[in-house]
Amino acid sequence: MNTKKDDWFEEEEDKLRDECGVVGIYLNEKDESSGKNSADEEKYTAYSASDFNAATKAYFALYALQHRGQDSAGIAVSNGEEISIHKAMGTVAESFTKENLVELKGHIACGHVRYATAGSTSIENAQPMLQKTKLGGIAVAHNGQLINYEQLHEMLEDSGSSFSSTSDTEVILKFIAKSYKKGLERALTDTIQMIKGSFALVVMTEKCLIGARDPNGIRPLCLGKVDGGWILASESCAIDAVNGTFVRDIKPGEIVTITDEGVKSFEFGEHTSKRTCVFEYVYFARPDAEIDGIPVTLAREKMGAALAKESGVPADVVVGVPDSGIGAAQGYAKAAGIPFANGIIKNKYIGRTFIAPTQRERENMVFVKLNAVKSVVNGQRVVVIDDSIVRGTTSRRLVQILRRAGAKEVHFRISSPPVKFPCYFGINTPTRNELISSQHNENEICKEIGADSLAFISAEGMLEALRECNAENYGFCKGCFTGEYPISVPGELNGKITDV
Repeated sequence: MNTKKDDWFEEEEDKLRDECGVVGIYLNEKDESSGKNSADEEKYTAYSASDFNAATKAYFALYALQHRGQDSAGIAVSNGEEISIHKAMGTVAESFTKENLVELKGHIACGHVRYATAGSTSIENAQPMLQKTKLGGIAVAHNGQLINYEQLHEMLEDSGSSFSSTSDTEVILKFIAKSYKKGLERALTDTIQMIKGSFALVVMTEKCLIGARDPNGIRPLCLGKVDGGWILASESCAIDAVNGTFVRDIKPGEIVTITDEGVKSFEFGEHTSKRTCVFEYVYFARPDAEIDGIPVTLAREKMGAALAKESGVPADVVVGVPDSGIGAAQGYAKAAGIPFANGIIKNKYIGRTFIAPTQRERENMVFVKLNAVKSVVNGQRVVVIDDSIVRGTTSRRLVQILRRAGAKEVHFRISSPPVKFPCYFGINTPTRNELISSQHNENEICKEIGADSLAFISAEGMLEALRECNAENYGFCKGCFTGEYPISVPGELNGKITDV
């Protein structure tokens, strides 16, 4: 269900993309209505209640998760009696005004930023999704992807449901609403036992906030404490953004409910092994995040060190491809005893509507986005560290950029194994015939991108690096490297759908 973006108005990045980020805020109603923290009233006497409502906190948390999706953003809030919602296309800054946040009054909030991997890029598919029933409203924000979406969609249609979107999130919402009369916890449990795939869910009603994570923990979700309440978020950096305190990660297969009485937890279904998406550490997560007890920057540094051990090469300088290649480059440089330098600069002001009308111009976008620092690389043997190679177009142009700046040798090193298989759990992966590592070996790719040498980290080296960070939380989904998935998934075979 992956969709192609409008080539006229979107930069086609040669990267894997995560689907979205979610956030939930619960403020104790008495604290939110007064605008003060009951534990420390004097600290906030200069501020109004609107400065501390749930929507404002959700807004800042979503800003911290902006890297997880830039197609749309939305926030739903409850004042205890009814749910209101605002969502729009674009980034968080593009989607909200000060007036929007003032109008979103309430002490519970559910927020979302989206990158479309399932369903088209349209306002109908923007989240959170809200449904009002006779028993009250339900809002859902979802990070992940359902692999049995089509069967569930057909089942709901056969029972009389109609749909306003093409998003699998609406299927989740419909099933919860369908069983709501049994109570929210039972409705959510029944729904979760039907859906298959990856999900980190934030669900909100007029009275409570709920978080849930799929039985394998493929997509991340964590819990934090904020002044006067609680926060759920895809990454810990969102908790930091609202001056909160990280409490813990939501466990795979766990549901947490948050009310004025505090946080309650229970597990659903049978126990399964943790299989966090390994690309959270390689590329997706912000460097300042910590997921399942593993600091992202430390993981990247360890991967870089392992890469240096496996495929070191004589060189004068190590540079990282910004931003996710920097940590691995620093780890490589330290382990190899070669100086690290900021030799590649990223233009951070290329927006999502940067126009590249022709195919050739789209392919040359990397020359606008990235540039080499001539004083760093001129006349030098350069090791370039990147997080992955998907199609190979960015790597090829990076080699051209570095040679144009005078690099004597360019040695490419990749801090993840070759991506050979598609992902079915919320990553926008090209088809298998578009993945360069699926069609070519290492030597052929090296020749294709024009580097002097190329090496990927081994799967064993990557996993050992993660084990060194936190052996107790070891367990990862690595299907895009191996074709072995934690759940039986649809696969491509002669153009037909089958099981891998």
